[in-house]
Amino acid sequence: MRVLVIEDEQTLLAQLVRALTAQGYAVDTAENGEDGHYMGETEPYDVVVLDLGLPVLDGLTVLKRWRAAGLATPVLILTARSSWQEKVDGIDAGADDYLAKPFRMEELLARVRALIRRASGHASSELVCGPIRLDTRSSSVSVDGIPLSLTSHEYRLLAYLMHHQGKVVSRTELTEHLYAQDFDRDSNTIEVFIGRLRRKLGVDVIHTVRGLGYRMESRTETAQDPA
Repeated sequence: MRVLVIEDEQTLLAQLVRALTAQGYAVDTAENGEDGHYMGETEPYDVVVLDLGLPVLDGLTVLKRWRAAGLATPVLILTARSSWQEKVDGIDAGADDYLAKPFRMEELLARVRALIRRASGHASSELVCGPIRLDTRSSSVSVDGIPLSLTSHEYRLLAYLMHHQGKVVSRTELTEHLYAQDFDRDSNTIEVFIGRLRRKLGVDVIHTVRGLGYRMESRTETAQDPA
């Protein structure tokens, strides 16, 4: 999963990047509203963390422009604790959630997880596909109850596929959502990670859809699908 953080306070920005990266997210950053607006319009993100008090272009204007352009990416806004009007204006402008400063990082991470789940149609923090269970709270994976050790890239790939179960996901889409902007992207590496995941999982749940990409389904679901 890929997150954009737009925050001009250096200390908080560094803390956010560390916390999100530790949870397995690919993180891009911007320190002013103009750069953040451009990145949000031109790059695909699963969620955006947006401070409203930004230099150059304020966060509320950024959000309004995104929504006016039809951008539906979930947005969590950061507001000043004393400003209830900021919260109201942010929600009315199209924010999906808000968090008042100062906040506990655990709460921000929980809200980010919830926004990503809702955007992909999941209600629980635990995603299940056949014998595979992925707990988004602890970034842990198990198969038939046995814990599975994955690299950060393998975890991000599995998490994205499990959030989009039953849907065909192209290699390009996977590449765009698994790597940060400054990463040397190569869609061919997706095949390598898919191969590693299949071997580690040991169950046939990641299916190649020739010419289109990959689809994740349990064996029972696949048996019912003539395709």
